[in-house]
Amino acid sequence: MGIRKIVEIGDDTLRKHCKPQEKFDHRLQVLLKDMAETMYKAEGVGLAAPQVGILRRVAVVDITEDHSGLLELVNPEIIEKDGSQTGREGCLSLPGRQGVVTRPMKVKVRYQDRKGDAFELETEGFEARAICHELDHLDGTLYIDVMDRELSEEEIKGHIPEDDTQ
Repeated sequence: MGIRKIVEIGDDTLRKHCKPQEKFDHRLQVLLKDMAETMYKAEGVGLAAPQVGILRRVAVVDITEDHSGLLELVNPEIIEKDGSQTGREGCLSLPGRQGVVTRPMKVKVRYQDRKGDAFELETEGFEARAICHELDHLDGTLYIDVMDRELSEEEIKGHIPEDDTQ
């Protein structure tokens, strides 16, 4: 299928709770591939299945510039959180908008891969932020629901005090 259409705010799909992914088949592999391609083309660092109209607990995250760190997260759940970080976030489903959001500094996430094998990942900083953002999507939550404040157009283009804590 390739690049998929990204659902934008106002579409009810973004507000629904996703169902667990039960089949680890060719369709899941195609979905994961398409989601990664869609995320990269849109220059994002994460994409959740509901953002492409699929109500399954599936997300992809890659915070690397060279696209070498792709995480495919199937049925992910955060099992530990520690600390906090505050910084700017945007979302491919809310183009042109950004907000300041406080998230855990460190997370441990349990998930399955495309074959159904179980893994745990401990991560921190920007990758932890990205994972939390995408997992929120699986429960129908957008960053605007948990943000500290929304950024103005001038702030989006420029520097904000929260950038200094990153």
